[in-house]
Amino acid sequence: MEELKLCESDHRFMNIIWDHEPLSSGKLVSLCLEILGWKKSTTYTMLKRLCERGLVQNENGTVSSLAARDDVRAFESERIVERTFGGSLPGFLAAFLGGKTISDEEAAELKRLIDEHREG
Repeated sequence: MEELKLCESDHRFMNIIWDHEPLSSGKLVSLCLEILGWKKSTTYTMLKRLCERGLVQNENGTVSSLAARDDVRAFESERIVERTFGGSLPGFLAAFLGGKTISDEEAAELKRLIDEHREG
């Protein structure tokens, strides 16, 4: 799943596609100019590179994603937990929360997610 690994510019580009897909390549160029300040050539270079990696497709001038946003988020989250916290989800949560407090609704949602993914 290494193909789901995105650098910052890949991620910003993919967000534009995810937020507007399907979209024409011309519309993608104008959005990248507006949002990222990219020239047309930069946008097409990035589009070609991500097409080659199998993350997006450009069929007859219509651009759409082949990688789901949720799949990329899951991959990147797992990489962070593994690399930074030795795979420890509790370690990640402790560091993430730090001295912050969470609302009762957030705590209930976290508990629901934990229960949903609990083994056995």
